[in-house]
Amino acid sequence: MELLSSIRRNSIGLGIFAVFTAGLIALTQLYTKKTIENNIIAAQVAAFNEILPAQLYDNDLTQDSALLAPDDLLGSKEPVKIHIARKQGDVSGIIFETIAPSGYNGNLYLLVAIDRNGTVTGSRVISHKETPGLGDKVDLKKSNWILSFANTSLSNPLEKDWGVKKDGGQFDQFTGATITPRAVVRAVKNTLIYFEQNKASLLAQ
Repeated sequence: MELLSSIRRNSIGLGIFAVFTAGLIALTQLYTKKTIENNIIAAQVAAFNEILPAQLYDNDLTQDSALLAPDDLLGSKEPVKIHIARKQGDVSGIIFETIAPSGYNGNLYLLVAIDRNGTVTGSRVISHKETPGLGDKVDLKKSNWILSFANTSLSNPLEKDWGVKKDGGQFDQFTGATITPRAVVRAVKNTLIYFEQNKASLLAQ
């Protein structure tokens, strides 16, 4: 009888410990998930603020978004996410999560911000696998090259100048690495073309 009582007490103790541990793990996961989500949102806001002037919008860009149908101009076979900038309710610009599919080591993922007049206000490469010291200069942490797209449009530069200098265009390439900047130039230009072709529907979001 004493043995059974001891077993029962131990079982109850183990059960309480298991419930407590499971609850602690669940709370930790919930807290960690929320922290990760908040960090992602903070990073998004910081990136958006870098490429789109604050005076152009008064809405929450992380919440005001939409999905576009896949399009080769945006470099994706999957739906493409956009973030919609509004000023007093009117669409003032669009931030595209576009893709340069022909980098040296695969896809490069970009943010391209275009105002309602069709002018790039800023762009950033947010993810890539390019070679350190060569192709990774598209990253603002490595060089200022990506800043050269600010204030560009389909008419500035002219279409013939939308390329790297090696191809007769106006944008610099990197020593020993032409493929990567060529891919980014093409992606930004194609995003501008997409905006121009779909301007009416984009501004009516």
